[in-house]
Amino acid sequence: MEILPSPHWLQHNSQCEKRICIIGAGAGGLAALKVISESAYFKSGKWSVIAYETRKKVGGIWLPSPPIVDAYGAPITPLYDSLTTNLPHPIMAYTSYSFPPETPLFPSAHVVQTYLESYAAYFNLLSLIKFDTEVLGARWESTQWTVTLSDGGQFAYDHLIVANGHYHLPRIPEVPGLADWMKNGRASHSAWYRKPNFLGDKILVVGGGPSGQDIVSEMCTVSSVVVHAVSDPAATTNDAGKIIRKSRLIELRDNGQVVFDDGTTEDNIDHCILATGFQMHFPFLEGTSMIDKNIPPDFPPLPSGKLFNSTYHVFPLAKDLFPLQAQYPISSIAFMGLIIRVAPLPLMEAQAHAIVQAFSDPSSLDPIAEAVDIIARADKIKRAGASTHLDIAKAWFRFDREDQWNYRDALYQFAQGMGSGTPLIKVTEWEKELYDLKVELRSGWEDLERSGDSGEWLRDVGKNGVQDWVELMYRVADYARGRKNLPGRL
Repeated sequence: MEILPSPHWLQHNSQCEKRICIIGAGAGGLAALKVISESAYFKSGKWSVIAYETRKKVGGIWLPSPPIVDAYGAPITPLYDSLTTNLPHPIMAYTSYSFPPETPLFPSAHVVQTYLESYAAYFNLLSLIKFDTEVLGARWESTQWTVTLSDGGQFAYDHLIVANGHYHLPRIPEVPGLADWMKNGRASHSAWYRKPNFLGDKILVVGGGPSGQDIVSEMCTVSSVVVHAVSDPAATTNDAGKIIRKSRLIELRDNGQVVFDDGTTEDNIDHCILATGFQMHFPFLEGTSMIDKNIPPDFPPLPSGKLFNSTYHVFPLAKDLFPLQAQYPISSIAFMGLIIRVAPLPLMEAQAHAIVQAFSDPSSLDPIAEAVDIIARADKIKRAGASTHLDIAKAWFRFDREDQWNYRDALYQFAQGMGSGTPLIKVTEWEKELYDLKVELRSGWEDLERSGDSGEWLRDVGKNGVQDWVELMYRVADYARGRKNLPGRL
C-alpha cells in the first residue's frame, strides 16, 4: 500500500514509449528540456523526461558559488565576480527566447543567470527537474540505461542526454616545477579565482583565453607587475604599463624564476595563476566503463567498438552528438554543448532538435555517412597544421567562423523528419557579420559604459523585437570603428 504518491518524475504513462534522462540543468540541459517538452511525443504522453541537477537551481556555470572544492577536488563553478559575456547577448541568446529589453549588450553573469531562470520558468521546465541530485553512474544494460543517483535511487531510461558542462575539472599543464609550486601554495588554477586579491608584487598568469585576459587586467589593480604567458604573445589584446607579455611557460623554479620557450626568463614571481582551461569530464560514464578516458588510436578506420574521452574531445561522435561505438545503440545517448568558440545557446537549441529527431527515428542516423564526415573533419584539422593525435584532439571541437553556422543549419535540416514539427531555422546574415565584429563591439560597448552613455543607447531597445538589437549592434560597431578611424560597416 502506498502511503505517499510517487513523485512526478517517477510517474510514467502506460503509453510511454521512451523515458529520457538529462544530466544537468545548465544552459544545455534546459535547451533539451524545452525542445523535448514541446514535442508531440511528450505532449501525447509517449515520451517522459526528467533532468537531474546537482545544485539547488538551474544555471550551471552561471550560478555563482564560493571556490569550495567538491568530491572531484574542484570548485563547482569557475565563475568570477566581474565576469561579463564575451558575445553580445542577441547573438548569444537562445533562438526562441531573447534577453529583456534594455539589457546591457554584454551582460554580467548574474544577468545571464536571471535569463536562464526566466527561460526555465517561461517554458514550464522547473517541474521536470530534480534538484540536489547527482548522477553517480550510468550503465547500458541489455536494452536500457540504468542510472544511479546520489539519493540512493536507481532507475531505467531509454535515452540519456549528457549536459553536465565542461568548465568544472581544471586542466593543469605538465610543466616542470609546477607541482611543487601548487603544493606550496605558490600556484593556483583560475577555477579558484573570484576577484583580484593581493598575491604578491609580481604575478604570472598563464593562458590567453577570455578568463586569462580578464584576470591579467584585474590583477594589475593590486600587483606591481603582471607577466602574461600565452602561446602567441602578439595575439593578446590587453596592454598596460604593468603587463609583460611572454611566450609559452616551460619551467617554474624554486627561486621564483620562470622560463619561457623562447629562452627568456622572469625573476621574483610571487604567484602563478593558471587560466589553462578545463577537462571534459564524465565520471558517471567512466566509472561504469561506458567511455574510455584516453586519446583514440590512429584512424581511419574509426576505432572499433569504443567511445573515447581524451579530455579535449569525445570521439567518435556522429553530428558531434551521438557516439559511433558498439557498446550501446548510437541514438541511445547524446552529448550536448561540447563545441567551443561558438555562440553556445542557439547552437544547443539546434542540437536539442537534432536529438529529438534521432531519438524518434534512429534510422535517420547513417553511421557510414557520419564516419565519412568524421574522417573529413580530421583531414581538415590536419591540413590546418595538426600533426599529432593530441593536436587533433585539442582542435576537434574548436570550430572556425564558418563551421558553427554550417553546423547549426545542418542540425535544423536533419531535424526536419516526418511529423517532427521542427521549424527550419537558418543562421541569419547579421549573426554572421556581427559575430565577426565581437571584439570591436565589446570595445565600443565598454567605452560607452565608461562614459555613462550606454543607458541612453539602450533606451527602449528590444521592445520591438530582435531588429532593435541588430540596429544597436551595427551602431556600436560603427562607433567603435569611428574611435579608431577604421572603415565603416561591411
